[in-house]
Amino acid sequence: MTENKGFLITLEGGEGGGKTTQIVRLQNRLHKAGKDIVVLREPGGTVISEQIREVVLSAKNVGISFTTEVLLFQAARAQIYREIVLPSLEAGKVVVMDRSRDSSVVYQGMVRGFGVDMIEKLNEISTKNTYPDLTFLLDISVDKGLKRREDSGSVNRIDMEATNFHTKVREAYLKLAKEDQSDRWQVIDASKTIEEVENSMWEIISKKLGI
Repeated sequence: MTENKGFLITLEGGEGGGKTTQIVRLQNRLHKAGKDIVVLREPGGTVISEQIREVVLSAKNVGISFTTEVLLFQAARAQIYREIVLPSLEAGKVVVMDRSRDSSVVYQGMVRGFGVDMIEKLNEISTKNTYPDLTFLLDISVDKGLKRREDSGSVNRIDMEATNFHTKVREAYLKLAKEDQSDRWQVIDASKTIEEVENSMWEIISKKLGI
């Protein structure tokens, strides 16, 4: 999907799907396969983007307006794409991201009600119209996902939303993946063991990259 030499992989899904865990394992496998890999998270990944992350996800900032949320996520994205993602892809590297443009489509476009078209216009600006080559949706029931997050002891402002919000997020992700015409989405059952999820993802990635 990108016009660059590299390959962009994103991991998406609701809370507690295990994206962070799987990215570490994927990084190890890609290194062993001899790939030059860059691992990033959104929001974050650069000094500026990490500062924005602190503001937009802080549990202290429950009063943040939805419009501010939209623009802060896009600002962090614009910075990480200009500073790291686009140069890395141009250099032929494999870039693996914990969330990217599709998170904004789901959380702000579909669930917050800003509209997919509006968010995608902002995504075009922040990413210079760059799409992932491969997107994994780590799908898990809301109850299980939130329980995992709670057990981890790491809860941010988005995690604190009502269960109904997280249910809408899951439904929106599944709708997005189902209606995708680009063949980049792969839905993975994240309720399985860490090893099973890892192996399912690797089977797909190894074919895509010819490893």
